[in-house]
Amino acid sequence: MEPDADILIVGGGLNGPALALALAQGGLRVTVIDARPAPARAEAGFDGRAYALAIASKRLLTGIGVWQRMADKAQPMLKIVASDGRPGQGASPFFLSFDHAEIEEGPVGFMAEDRHLYAAFLAAMADQPGLTLITGETVVAQDIDAAGVTVTLASGRQLRGRVLVGCDGRGSGTAARAGIRRQGWGYGQTALVTAISHERDHQGTAHQFFMPAGPLAILPLPGGHHSSIVWSEADAQARAIQALDDDGYLAVLRPRFGDFLGRIALAGDRFTYPLSLSLAERFVAPRLALVGDAAHGVHPIAGQGLNLGFRDVGALAQVLIEAARRGEDIGAIDVLERYETWRRFDSTALALGMDTVNRLFSNDNPILRVGRDLGLAAVNALPGLRRGFMRQAAGLSGDVPRLLAGQPI
Repeated sequence: MEPDADILIVGGGLNGPALALALAQGGLRVTVIDARPAPARAEAGFDGRAYALAIASKRLLTGIGVWQRMADKAQPMLKIVASDGRPGQGASPFFLSFDHAEIEEGPVGFMAEDRHLYAAFLAAMADQPGLTLITGETVVAQDIDAAGVTVTLASGRQLRGRVLVGCDGRGSGTAARAGIRRQGWGYGQTALVTAISHERDHQGTAHQFFMPAGPLAILPLPGGHHSSIVWSEADAQARAIQALDDDGYLAVLRPRFGDFLGRIALAGDRFTYPLSLSLAERFVAPRLALVGDAAHGVHPIAGQGLNLGFRDVGALAQVLIEAARRGEDIGAIDVLERYETWRRFDSTALALGMDTVNRLFSNDNPILRVGRDLGLAAVNALPGLRRGFMRQAAGLSGDVPRLLAGQPI
């Protein structure tokens, strides 16, 4: 079969479209297969779902022509405050604070709603030559041979490409069909996600409260008086809270949230997500690569999941585009292993690091509480160390792909 595209990407969340744009702008023909109907998601109203984007992720989005379409709808994060706490008792006096003035690159990061980010991706993909988006279709089979890969859609349609990329999440069918197994474990925690309105202006500050049952992130949204909430509880407790009406839900949230932003009220839909760590045993196979949650699912502490996926996007796009320019077979295993070598250590280290932080802070052990409070205070008192943590979280440290460094491939 004559290839329909150089690259077939399964999954149209955010990583898939980002990779497609980067590859198409590098001269490769790309097809994205998205199981969801695009217009419904792009035209959704406010529901509170939002992402924390690191500086490096903003650079990637700028490089592929997405940021320019949504910059006016993003909320800069000017400060991040992390502290220990207990429901009803407020935050510990020992805390760690990051201020954007401590680094030269600008805000610590940005908050962007899913609906605005996806709409910007959709518009950019529609304008990009060499990129085809297929929506409302599911891949049911894949056949990889020496020359390429053929995927079969639920409709019976077949597509042929040189490389298959799975951007289809933790339950990746692409990985499963390739025989790639996963390692990991559940945390016994569920994230409750919603948006709130509050009386006082958040002033661009993000808060991370570490409660005994799990962390509570309060993330600023545009306008000053709305924030996104990612709130972790033990599974059974989370189910009970989610089953409450809005008044009951708020009654449980208020003592955890505190009154530092004044009166609060629910302002968006309510979602729940079970929390776990999940790592693919391999990121690549012949003519196949995994990106984002399909390769590594991490705890949402610090909101690094999407940023980690965008680092994969930048690395894989750079490997494939450079290989194509050299005349190499972009689906050859030695080419794809360059991507795995580049990304596996970083993603595994971050996943295990977030796992360690969650285990250290998600308890009420008095000895651990004293140790972690003193640790937060110690880091906060050392500007050099604090700045290093900030640069790491911003995606500015290590072997950064060109797109995430603000450079063209």
